[in-house]
Amino acid sequence: MAGEQVMLFLEDIRERLVVVSLGEREYYAAIKKAAAAGIVGGTIYDALLAHCAVKVKADTIYTWNIRHFEQFGQVIAERLRTP
Repeated sequence: MAGEQVMLFLEDIRERLVVVSLGEREYYAAIKKAAAAGIVGGTIYDALLAHCAVKVKADTIYTWNIRHFEQFGQVIAERLRTP
């Protein structure tokens, strides 16, 4: 995508969604927990997204990759839906 298209896309997202981030301790704890569970590679990113969802008490987590997110425990698994 061209830079202009990306910026339009990001502006649209910012108007519709809330950006959620983890603090330093939350970020470290999430990665430590994932590593202890044997989660590696790009699935670590999914773990961080899951922790953000729990942080804001999201009712639903939409993903096409249910299998990755199910690894993060029941609290996450019960919120999963495929779009």
